[in-house]
Amino acid sequence: MQSVLISGAGIAGSALACLLRRRGFTPTVVERAPALRRGGQAIDVRGVALDVIDRIGVLEQARAVRTRIRGMSVLDAEGTEIDRSTEYALSSGRLDSADIEVLRDDLARLLYDRARDGVEYVFGDGVTALTEDTDGVVADFAHAPPRRFDLVVGADGLHSTVRRLVFGPEEAFARHLGSYLSVFSADNFLDLDHWQLWMRDGDAGFCVVPVRDNRELRIAFGFESGPLGGGADLRSMIVARLAALRWESDRLTKAALEAPDFYCDAMAQIHMDHWTRGRTALLGDAGYCPSPLSGQGTSLALVGAYVLADALAGAGGDHGAAFAAYESRMRPFVAANQALATENPGGPASEESLNRAKNAITLNAPS
Repeated sequence: MQSVLISGAGIAGSALACLLRRRGFTPTVVERAPALRRGGQAIDVRGVALDVIDRIGVLEQARAVRTRIRGMSVLDAEGTEIDRSTEYALSSGRLDSADIEVLRDDLARLLYDRARDGVEYVFGDGVTALTEDTDGVVADFAHAPPRRFDLVVGADGLHSTVRRLVFGPEEAFARHLGSYLSVFSADNFLDLDHWQLWMRDGDAGFCVVPVRDNRELRIAFGFESGPLGGGADLRSMIVARLAALRWESDRLTKAALEAPDFYCDAMAQIHMDHWTRGRTALLGDAGYCPSPLSGQGTSLALVGAYVLADALAGAGGDHGAAFAAYESRMRPFVAANQALATENPGGPASEESLNRAKNAITLNAPS
């Protein structure tokens, strides 16, 4: 029975933990936050990723908490509607699709609830060093004493600590895509009824989506910019840009200032020649972030978790062979989905490209 340390209790980490536990592994998930992270935008689970959450056993629960958007309006900078649709939403695609849109924290919770029986979760701690030898990997932690594991998986996002420790600095792998995105929650001060709003004002714009039976809004505000550096005060920058809008600036600014779940980061992708080294593998955004501009980060994380777990289970303890199979199967799928983010700068990829990318892999390993 192999022990696996998974860094990150998000969607990728909990999906992998659940799948490994079923296959006889002993996963331990370490998460820097004191509990599951709140907030985040509405995310899409598409194509083959739906099969993954079905096999995990949370598809019906995810459908039950999905967003129920009836349509969208596009506004000009003054707040006047210039377009609307009841067939298509920019955040999720066609509304009659079998794909689902769900809040990131809702899906993370469903996967955690499915995984936690039989999986050790350690919150409020993080990996600080990894030392590999012939018998495994010794992980040092910020608070807990060092422990030995057979394998390590970095599922710790765009700014992965595991990637930095094992593969090198982020700058070697990150490709900035020319914009920043903030996401935060607010009360439904616009009284939206399962209807989303999109607006652009100069080089900035936002999407507002009502969630949780219209009680809450998730606001995604973005602006064009080159890299700002790690010392930038992103919340203050977002507040200043929201204050300059010509429509609903006061209430949007107040929401950004008060949101307990405020998040902002660069739109960037991670490109690496290898996602594995020795006894360590990277999963999801840590290894192949496509950026939210692709709409496929969640699907890549879920499918990657399934393929990695499948490869490890079928390798008879040979992690080298398992990691090689994981990379071989996932690379074409990752390439197709990362390309969605850059196909149409400033707008969504074509429906044809999305349909092709979201199904560009099968779950059953080749014989």
